[in-house]
Amino acid sequence: MSSAETATELRFEPPGPGSWELDPVHFPRPATRYWAETHPKAFKRGVSDFTRFYGMLLDTLEMEYVNGFAYKAAWPVAEGEVPGRIARAGELFDGKLWREQLREWDDEVKPASIAMHRELQAVDPDALGDEELVTYLRRCADHHAAMISQHMRFTAAALVPTGDFLAHVGEWTGLPASQLLGLMRGASPVSAGASDELDRLVAALAEDAHARELLESERDQGEVLEALRSLEGEAGQAVNGYLDLVGWRLLDGFDISNPCALELPDVLLRAIRIAVGGTDADAGASEVDRQIAEVREKVPEERRTEFEELLGEARTMYRLRDERGVFSDIWASGLMRRAVLAAGRRLAAKGRIKDAEHLVDASVEEMYALLSGADAPTGDELAARTAHRGSHTAKEAPAQLGDPPQPPPDPSGLPPAAARVMRAIGIAMGELFGSSEAEHEEHVLRGLAASRGVYEGPARRISGPAEFDRIVRGDVLVTESTTEAFNILLPLLGAIVTDSGGLLSHSAIVAREYGIPGVVGTREATERIGDGQRVRVDGDSGEVTVSG
Repeated sequence: MSSAETATELRFEPPGPGSWELDPVHFPRPATRYWAETHPKAFKRGVSDFTRFYGMLLDTLEMEYVNGFAYKAAWPVAEGEVPGRIARAGELFDGKLWREQLREWDDEVKPASIAMHRELQAVDPDALGDEELVTYLRRCADHHAAMISQHMRFTAAALVPTGDFLAHVGEWTGLPASQLLGLMRGASPVSAGASDELDRLVAALAEDAHARELLESERDQGEVLEALRSLEGEAGQAVNGYLDLVGWRLLDGFDISNPCALELPDVLLRAIRIAVGGTDADAGASEVDRQIAEVREKVPEERRTEFEELLGEARTMYRLRDERGVFSDIWASGLMRRAVLAAGRRLAAKGRIKDAEHLVDASVEEMYALLSGADAPTGDELAARTAHRGSHTAKEAPAQLGDPPQPPPDPSGLPPAAARVMRAIGIAMGELFGSSEAEHEEHVLRGLAASRGVYEGPARRISGPAEFDRIVRGDVLVTESTTEAFNILLPLLGAIVTDSGGLLSHSAIVAREYGIPGVVGTREATERIGDGQRVRVDGDSGEVTVSG
């Protein structure tokens, strides 16, 4: 079924007053009912927290779903709150108040979140009775909503210092954001899949020849994982420690429709093999040092101390861009998915639904009701919802709904600090969502130069996480967009090309951290590049050349 045919089935009405903008970067495919019900309220609460903390003249962002597609609207702060917000902005830069959030994240929020993830993960949902499983689902859903808010609450901690760096250094040097953001490489280890658990795993397997032999085995990959987990001694403990950290996190996206790492053992094992093989991290670090020196030379001498300070703040805070998702809702969403699939298997075994996976398309209240004996929704209805969700993409949805979009307010009339924070967040958001507008040629697509380098190889056209097992080492991933959850799979790739997203999209960040060429925001790559077709990805120019 073509996009033109399926688009005629859908009617798009604005979800409320104002101007609503499609978000294909974070949500390239329709959402489940569960996500569409859970996300908006939690998202709005988290955004309101960060706009208030950073003294922004934005009250909040609101997210609503139309036919499963994500639309967002921005609302200005109430007039009576403006003086307080302006005063807060004045404190922000003098006190570098984002450092408060970093300390809170490192010392309190992140450890508490991981502890709760592990507590929920320690429960075996298949061992619970029906009513116990309902209670467990409620715990997972409540935790998930809290983690969505938490993800958003820490958004500006990474974006404001980065946007402030881009604003000032771009003005001083005239250099493009693509070159300046290259200086962030190495500042977000989690974006490259780094963790203490992975380091321990690599070290343990290096000392255990039998474990390495198992890792390279051609046996069923699920069996290989279980065999590795069953090993005695340090190797088995290290494998379990790593899989307990990443196994029930989503591999991409945010919705419970996306698979977790342990659901794709072949991909997970291939990524582990590459990690065990090692990478040349020192080469990446020295290259960044060279690039920093190159940019510093272009900064006016009287601004170089300020340049060092801006760069230091941006690099210090940059890791929160991905950490806040990986250790908040991406893990929580995976745990909710695990619980829903356990309930789905139970209902499928009783003949209530056709496939366990179909339960992800129930609302949360419908999940509870079905487990408690309700007749609706029927198995046919859930199967139809799953089929509908799988047959549409955000390319079919209008970019705008409701009133025509208004240009952002001119910050030049604001007091200096208020203007500075609004400029910083505006630049950062533009680099997050903005795709290229450059014209394509017959065999050349033009996007944004997200990560330096040139690579030529076969394109692997992936429409969703369920197809990740098709990725072969050295492939060029061609997809709509990715999230930070995708980080553990990047070692398999030679390059990455996306339709949507800007230079601060997660696709761009993880490509830079892994040091692979990346071109993002091409708009049409997934339509114009065939699976297996040979492509040349130029991460310096932002061009993708397709073999004729």
